[in-house]
Order: sequence, then structure tokens, then C-alpha cells
Amino acid sequence: MSWRRGRLANLSELVANFQRSAFRLETLPQYLVDAEAERFAAFREGRPLPERSERTNQWLRRIAAMTQAGQRWYRVHILSQPLTDYLRYELLAYQENAAVGEEIRIADVGIHPELADLRTDFWLLDGDGDEAVVALMQYDRDGRYFGFWRADDVEVIERCRRERDRALAASVPLSDFLAAVGDIKRPRVSIP
Repeated sequence: MSWRRGRLANLSELVANFQRSAFRLETLPQYLVDAEAERFAAFREGRPLPERSERTNQWLRRIAAMTQAGQRWYRVHILSQPLTDYLRYELLAYQENAAVGEEIRIADVGIHPELADLRTDFWLLDGDGDEAVVALMQYDRDGRYFGFWRADDVEVIERCRRERDRALAASVPLSDFLAAVGDIKRPRVSIP
């Protein structure tokens, strides 16, 4: 079994070097990411969000270039309702990712309780080939990122493939989910 602990810089490099596909499973109701702090604060306060587009964001430029070259970026976020303020914000941000070619899908545990056991976030890179790699994401209980474990062990890869397939089968495209939940542009509770 091969496991290596890594940091965010290593993760960015790992994700940037896949050949065919990058799948992300997200399971948390909140991610406390420094790079999102200003935009999330603006959302919670009802202010316009700072621009995040292919023009202004290196990550989105990378996704755009890679999807245009035929590489697939896709994710499923497993969530529960009612939506947290963070999830409402994230659903808005997902639209920016979708605009540059990432496939975003949402799975609601209220509709698919069989997904409640999926609790580990991961990246599955080139997941259908022999060279597949998994990055098992590590967060604290509040959603603060503190590292990942890289695995190229067959058992871990197979487990992540099964979890990916379950999540994909139970999910709907972001646009369908947004149409069903209605207005997400405002936080549920105003911040005084």
C-alpha cells in the first residue's frame, strides 16, 4: 500500500498533472478556505461578489484550458437541506466553474439517504486507468483544510471508484438542482 501525506501546493501540482480526468467528491456543509474568505463575507453581507472568472482566476484558467484540450473535470457535492449559507454561496461559485467547462453535479441526501455513508472528500485522478491516483482530503470539523493523503493502492482506488459511481448515479446537474431549490443568491440569515 502506498500512502504519502501532502500539502496544498502538492495537491495543486498533483491535480494539475492528470491526463484524462479529475473527479472531486465533496461531502462537507462548509469549507473554510482562505482564498474564499472575502467572497464569502461579501455573500453573507449581501454585497456584490468580487469577480471570479477565467480572466481573474488562475484555477479557472487551468480548468478552461484543460477542458478545451479534452480533459474532463467533474465533481459531485453530496449535501443536505436546508442549505447552509456556505452551500448557497458555493452553489453560486460552482456556476463560475461550470462556465469554464467543469461538470458540476449535486446529490441531496434527503432524496438519496443511501449516500449518507459517503463522508470522505477525495480527488480521483485518471480514475478509470491503471495510473489512477487518489488524494484523500483531510479537514477539521469546521471545514478547515489541513492536508491530504495520496494513495495509489488498488483497494483505495477501487473504493473511490465505487463511491464516485454511486454519487454520480444519484446526482443531478447543477442547473437542475438550482432550478429546484430556487433563489440562492441571498444568505438565509442576515449578519448584523
